[in-house]
Amino acid sequence: MEIKSTHQFLALTSPGIEILLAQELTSFGADDVVQKPEGVYFSAAIETAYRICIWTRFASRVLLKLASSDADDKDTLHAAASDVVWSDIFDSDKSFAIDFVGKSREIRNSQFGGLTVKDAIVDHFRDCGLARPNVDKYQPDIRIQARLLKGNVSFYLDFSGRSLFQRGYRESTGAAPLKENLAAAIITRSGWLDDQTKPLIDPMCGSGTLLIEAVSMAIGCAPNIHRDTWGFEHWLAHEVETWQHALADAKANTEQALAQFSGKVYGYDEDGRVLKAAKQNARNAGFSDFIEFSEADASQLTNKFSDAGYIVFNPPYGERIGELPELVETFVHLGQSFKENFDQWRISIFTANIELLTLLKLSSDKRYKFKNGPLDCQLACYQINDKQRAKDERTPQADFSGMDSAFANRLLKNRKNLKNWLKKEQLDCYRLYDADIPEYNVAVDVYGDYLVIQEYAPPANIEPTKAAKRLQEVIYFAPKTLEIPADKVVLKTRAKQKGTNQYQKLAQKQQSITLSEYGAKFKINLWDYLDTGLFLDHRKTRQIVAQKAKNKSLLNLFAYTGSVSVQSALHGAKSVTTVDMSNTYLSWAKENFDLNNLSGEQYSFIQADCLTWLKENKNGFDVIFIDPPTFSNSKRMEDSFDVQRDHLDVITDAVASLNEGGEIIFTNNKRNFKIDHDGLAAIGLKATNISEQTRDRDFQRNKHIHNSWLITRVNS
Repeated sequence: MEIKSTHQFLALTSPGIEILLAQELTSFGADDVVQKPEGVYFSAAIETAYRICIWTRFASRVLLKLASSDADDKDTLHAAASDVVWSDIFDSDKSFAIDFVGKSREIRNSQFGGLTVKDAIVDHFRDCGLARPNVDKYQPDIRIQARLLKGNVSFYLDFSGRSLFQRGYRESTGAAPLKENLAAAIITRSGWLDDQTKPLIDPMCGSGTLLIEAVSMAIGCAPNIHRDTWGFEHWLAHEVETWQHALADAKANTEQALAQFSGKVYGYDEDGRVLKAAKQNARNAGFSDFIEFSEADASQLTNKFSDAGYIVFNPPYGERIGELPELVETFVHLGQSFKENFDQWRISIFTANIELLTLLKLSSDKRYKFKNGPLDCQLACYQINDKQRAKDERTPQADFSGMDSAFANRLLKNRKNLKNWLKKEQLDCYRLYDADIPEYNVAVDVYGDYLVIQEYAPPANIEPTKAAKRLQEVIYFAPKTLEIPADKVVLKTRAKQKGTNQYQKLAQKQQSITLSEYGAKFKINLWDYLDTGLFLDHRKTRQIVAQKAKNKSLLNLFAYTGSVSVQSALHGAKSVTTVDMSNTYLSWAKENFDLNNLSGEQYSFIQADCLTWLKENKNGFDVIFIDPPTFSNSKRMEDSFDVQRDHLDVITDAVASLNEGGEIIFTNNKRNFKIDHDGLAAIGLKATNISEQTRDRDFQRNKHIHNSWLITRVNS
């Protein structure tokens, strides 16, 4: 009887899946299975390893151990790599790449470690009198992984190849794609596989990954038989016949299992485009007969089944794809629907937004921690039964449907107080609420038909869970109170900024609307940036500057999207010069001019660091408007900028560009800003605080929203 030699392997996967992977490897006949934080170690014969690559649902990679040795610096790492007989592993006419994982006191980054190993491999082939193998970082014939841990380096052949979880059926995904091995773990933890005769529903199925994996597991399909390339194909010890036999056996078993399966699972999604992708993915996988997809809103979920079953879903992750406002209301309705219509069902919800789960008003009986890419996630499992209802009574959780909300009442009060003013001013954009009640630490702005909710960083003395519940209450009541559809609510999180630029990018949707302010049209982007393109608190400031600039020349520094420039041009400014460091915002300013049919040589746009440009400018202006960031350390600037520290220098440089009798309007948003009156007096200037004049009716509560100063020469 032939005794087959065994090899040592390391199977990699995402955090949270390791225990399932270890169990799976044991079921495949692997020996010495040991689960560790970095992955699951095991030993197996090559034949078993081939079958593992074909059949594993939970691994993202399978690595074959080649050698290990002590190493903690460049010399010992090079020596360890040099001890491996690389010419026994692959031919010199094959390309290779190195993945380096880990670090030591001397080896601080993966690029340095990988380069050291690469040099040792190339040196080996040269010393053997063989041609130097080429390095190909993207599609190498052979991929080697070096793993440095606690002074020991292990060298592995990437046996399976990268991204083993990719089954090959997905042509497209939703906004938050779920890896197939993670989907398999979710289905396993849901418990449905223990009784596949029960219904399985995904009410937010997206591109169908959860359901496709569920069907594949229920049938017993080999998940990786359609993979095109394998890491071991150019390995010199690759047993071609053994591999082909394992692959043929897996294909035959899969075909037989498919022919015998007659089950069905059900997926719903309100996005018809995503459902189209889901149906195509199911066809690609060969499972379209076993999955029924329907277009439906999850909040309207009904029970059409006679038997209790399983509901498993992965809701969108809130603000990351812009859907948290809809989800808050949806989850409130789902919790009610589960208890009313799905008695004895099991519910499993996978999410990174743990606070959303409190809206269900359910008590989970199990929680599993996972990672989806960089996101910390949980799978919460619930059983809808009398015991569940008893738990709810003992530990009531968030439920907004019948409560009297202090926040909602304040919104109504504010809207009533502003009603006549808004009608008189005919404003499309205004602030309705600004942390009026400390427990509800948000700002609520209206932009035409849209509502923007900005969450401020909660005070340190407020528990995160309590702050999250308050935010959910805000998101639930704001659209209801103001009669604005949830899909027209935009949520932004505004934390205190330290050492960052004034404007922050969010997820890019390339979407905008056009709104008016006192006859001027502005492009508004509610989605792509923390700010929208129009500072609402400077509405009156824009009018003051525009009136001062009539028949005069205006210089607008740190111009952002040029709203002050537009209003001044419409009020008859003789010339308008708009300066900003950002090409993006300068282009936006030009679009705003185009929206208002403003064109001509009298309007100039300059992309430059305003601080440097001011020092070099030779032209004079009658009115200069300066609205610098509180702080900036942009790479385009020579030095960092702090408005408290540097405002006198900016104003001093600006005066050199100010015509006789001219005026400077200086403003900023730094709380407790103090202008340097003595420094200004020393250079012949005086500053008059006009902050009260520049704050409009909807910002009267916030005395610190901005500071505004009118600066003139003493002899003017």
